[in-house]
Amino acid sequence: MADSKILWLIRHGQTEANAAHQFAGWTDVALTDQGRDEARALADRLAAESFDGVWSSDLQRAVHTARLAHGEARQDRRLREMHFGALEGCTWHEANELVQKGLEDFQSFDAPGGETAAVFHARLHEFLEELSQGQQLLFTHGGVIRALTGPMGHDRFLRTGEIAVLDWTAKKVLRILEKPAPKSM
Repeated sequence: MADSKILWLIRHGQTEANAAHQFAGWTDVALTDQGRDEARALADRLAAESFDGVWSSDLQRAVHTARLAHGEARQDRRLREMHFGALEGCTWHEANELVQKGLEDFQSFDAPGGETAAVFHARLHEFLEELSQGQQLLFTHGGVIRALTGPMGHDRFLRTGEIAVLDWTAKKVLRILEKPAPKSM
C-alpha cells in the first residue's frame, strides 16, 4: 500500500454540544470528561500504528482529542465540520422537516445561512489532494467523516471517539473501528 493514501479518520471525543444533541459546526466547544476519556482510550489503538502525517481540525475539540490520543498534530481549518449557519446551537428537534431531510441525506445538504455541500466537499478534497501518499492520521468531525465515507457505501455518522480507515486512492472503506472502552486516569 506504499502507493496508496490511507486515511485514519478519528471523530473527536464528546463535547457539551454532542451531549445536548446540538449542532456545533464551527462553534468551538470543549470536550467533556467523557470526551477526554474517549480520546485517551484511542491511544492504545493508535500506538501500534505508524503515521506519515498527523493532522487535526483547528477547533479545540479535535486539537485536544489529538493531544490526548496521540500528541501534537498539524492543524488545518479545512478539516473543520460543516458550518451549520443558522443551525449552530440548535437541536435536531428545533430544525424544520425540510432541514431534517437534508441532514439525513447529508451529501447534498446546504446549511441555512452556512456552508453549502459543494463548498464543504471542495475544501475537504483540496486538503486531501495535498496530502502525501502513506498512512495519514486525521482528527476531525462527524460530518467530515460522513462526507468522505458516504460515497464509499458507509453513509452514517460515527460516534464520538470512533475511527474510519479509508484507502483514499482506491476510494474504499477498509474498516470502521468502534469506540474502545474509556480509560480513566
